[in-house]
Amino acid sequence: MQNQVTPDGIIFDTDSYKASHFLQYPPGTSFVSSYIESRGGAYTDVLFFGLQIYLQAYLATPVTADQIAAAKWEFAEHGEPFNEAGWRLMLERHGGLPPLRIQALREGSIVPPLTPLVQVTNTDPDFWWLPSYIETALIRVWYPITVASRSLAIKQNLRAWLAKTSDDPEAALPFMLHDFGSRGASSHESASIGGCAHLVNFRGSDTVAGIRLARRVYGERMAALSIPAAEHSTITSWGRYNEEAAFQNMIDIFAKPGATVAMPVDSFDVYRAVREMIGTNLKAKIESSGATIVIRPDSGDPTQVPIECVDILAQKFGWSENGKGYRVLPKFIKVLQGDGVNERSIEAILANLAAHGYSAENIAFGMGGELLQTVNRDTLKFAMKASAIKIGDEPWHDVFKDPITDPGKVSKKGRLAVVMRDGRATTIREGELGFDESNLLEDVYLNGRLVREQSFEDIRRRAELRLLQI
Repeated sequence: MQNQVTPDGIIFDTDSYKASHFLQYPPGTSFVSSYIESRGGAYTDVLFFGLQIYLQAYLATPVTADQIAAAKWEFAEHGEPFNEAGWRLMLERHGGLPPLRIQALREGSIVPPLTPLVQVTNTDPDFWWLPSYIETALIRVWYPITVASRSLAIKQNLRAWLAKTSDDPEAALPFMLHDFGSRGASSHESASIGGCAHLVNFRGSDTVAGIRLARRVYGERMAALSIPAAEHSTITSWGRYNEEAAFQNMIDIFAKPGATVAMPVDSFDVYRAVREMIGTNLKAKIESSGATIVIRPDSGDPTQVPIECVDILAQKFGWSENGKGYRVLPKFIKVLQGDGVNERSIEAILANLAAHGYSAENIAFGMGGELLQTVNRDTLKFAMKASAIKIGDEPWHDVFKDPITDPGKVSKKGRLAVVMRDGRATTIREGELGFDESNLLEDVYLNGRLVREQSFEDIRRRAELRLLQI
């Protein structure tokens, strides 16, 4: 058997059937224009993020002669035709870089579903087949967008509960949802991309890969903070009857003035640990440490046990009533729920907490696989569709689908533009732009080169202010 060893590139990052599509377009086709959108789904807001990651990692790297030779053999063995002439022309005429124009909204933009986020067309008429070929890889931008949109939806819910039960909602919000998702992600790449997407909305994370990606792609020196925290192995290694000594060791080593320390308290008897150890025997040490101690009751019913722990801590350490009539624990003691956390349980916990008279600021959340892993392309119904075609020197013709069995899959027609009208992102045809309007689908990539790069700071600011034009 022939053995081809060559690095993967965009030539291989496609669906098998795409290899045959260069033979399927109308004769004389010269240009094809396609777009990406969310067609609806779980969230009312779509937070656009992550295209720059893909462009830097994949489309800025040229195709090589070795890859073309390997692909010729591989697709033939696989049962597919291969456009060898087209790929060799890319190498000869464009140095192996894709002759594409990619337009996109600014990352950090928040728009309704059915708003085009990305638009792509070829710039060389001999490469009409290329926009469709890269769909498989390019549409994966659904992943960071969906994670960012989920994180945003949770942030909006947290903000609402804080506004109802706290005197200073914005103070606690940036660190109320911590990313625990790295170990639950399907790969290091997923952890890095999803972890980075979450940090558009929040400032706390234990996903090192996401923090590093924010630095590498978006120039953010340090996108998130973490704290010293115990896990069950470090606590239980002391033995069942030395759990309190394990807690004391954490306090002695890490609980310095201004520091924050987290400890799981559910290794054995969560109620005894909180009431007798944290709230009685170690109380004076905690109060005098100058640190914030965060306890994690990560077993049992996530909608009940954290509230019971807050109540025990209030009995032991006292509480104050804020201006909205809700009880607040002292600043040096707090609860973090890191098990069974998702959008539904967060809502239930906050509602239950408020029903017992406690402010949402008494608790924070750590979210794992639910944050980075339990999403798919259908969570926000992502699709990439061709919307316009040029044949020879003719004007653009509409390309669209309109299935009678599913109106939700009707696609858009023509070359597209997104504009602000009456304060809303509105989709129009490119030719309908008013004299004082700009297409918010701006050039971001042209013929192998990124022509627009954004910083993480800009993306965060745009998302926080819900801006499309700044």
